[in-house]
Amino acid sequence: MKIKAKVYVLGDNIDTDLIIPAQYLNLVPTIPEEYAKLGSYAMAGLPDSEIPYVDQSTGKTPYGIMIAGKNFGCGSSREHAPVALGAAGCQAVVAESYARIFFRNSVATGEVYPFETAAPLTAEFKTGDEAEVDVEAGTITRCADGKVFTLKDLGAVAPVVAAGGMFGYARQVGMIKSK
Repeated sequence: MKIKAKVYVLGDNIDTDLIIPAQYLNLVPTIPEEYAKLGSYAMAGLPDSEIPYVDQSTGKTPYGIMIAGKNFGCGSSREHAPVALGAAGCQAVVAESYARIFFRNSVATGEVYPFETAAPLTAEFKTGDEAEVDVEAGTITRCADGKVFTLKDLGAVAPVVAAGGMFGYARQVGMIKSK
């Protein structure tokens, strides 16, 4: 699978309060209207000086790939954080490292692929650049010049995210009965 999209670049220590502020945690992701609304508030905690992540006219992001530094998703254990990103239209986050709970919630919900990179990429990309993540190959390519960067292997995580999370994967492999 390949994800080709514009990137949104952030720094280190992007916490869950920035990803989805607490006042929106009353939204229930299993209710379709509230799921969409949750996506419209993705990255609403960023300062007004930042480029808006979500286009308020559509409630979706034009940035399907997020690139960040160290400790992405730190803070609380809210599963709403990867859900908000996925609901907004983000498909992959590429960071130097993650807070363990954000990584686990990304896999459990199947909302975004949580790729790690061995080398910092925040200086290699700028918000608005076009990139392509090759999930199987474990690479991200800067489309402007074709430069390829290696990502850490997702291993057994990739099929779980591809199946839509833990429950989707468990149904897919017969661990639990399909609905």
